Amino acid sequence: MNNPILQLKKLTKTFSKGKVKALNEISFSLSKGKILALVGESGSGKTTLIRIITGLETQNNGSVVFKNNILSSNKIFIEPEKRNIGMVFQEYALFPHFTVFDNIAFGISKNKKERVTEVLDLVALEGFEKRFPHELSGGQQQRVALARALAPKPELLILDEPFSNLDVILRQQLRSDIKEILKKTNTTAIFVTHDIKDALKISDEILVLQKGNLLQYGNTDEVFKNPNCEYVSLLFDAYKI
Repeated sequence: MNNPILQLKKLTKTFSKGKVKALNEISFSLSKGKILALVGESGSGKTTLIRIITGLETQNNGSVVFKNNILSSNKIFIEPEKRNIGMVFQEYALFPHFTVFDNIAFGISKNKKERVTEVLDLVALEGFEKRFPHELSGGQQQRVALARALAPKPELLILDEPFSNLDVILRQQLRSDIKEILKKTNTTAIFVTHDIKDALKISDEILVLQKGNLLQYGNTDEVFKNPNCEYVSLLFDAYKI
């Protein structure tokens, strides 16, 4: 892989004084503009992994390298707000007393009106600037959350189970729309999900975790067609599309 934007090197995380290994020497690289689906059942280590990448958690060993700069290692730690990594949360995390405009503008330091207009157009919510979150549907709230995350122009965007609160029809539409938006903006993204169907539809690459171990990582089609172990095979068999 030529000049990856993100590299994880033998990332290890333990809890309970080393008795519980949440991540076991996880290593992978992600190229600019690629969408990676991070999949696995509850307890697989997905949340711990993204918390370490964003700086909300520290690892015991290994390193996170972003654009050839070490974000965290045994000796180095860069604060979350200095990493230029955006986040779209499962619960949207919109400010209820802020309008759509103010929610999106919250993380922008300059040219707020221009940038808010740009991202609202990008997520097809033109004209919604003065509305409040409670006046929006679930899908519209998710689009606002995406617009807010994209507004500061992050070089990496992490989406944490973004469709879990949506009905089937809406999630099908949104996953298609979000993939189009990410590709249009050439945004590198990690899409966290336990739903294999979502992962197959939206990602370029897929990484499968089980109990803190990286079981398989590669091109989405290749991993789907050629699972390397019984667990990965069964995972895909349960969600054939």
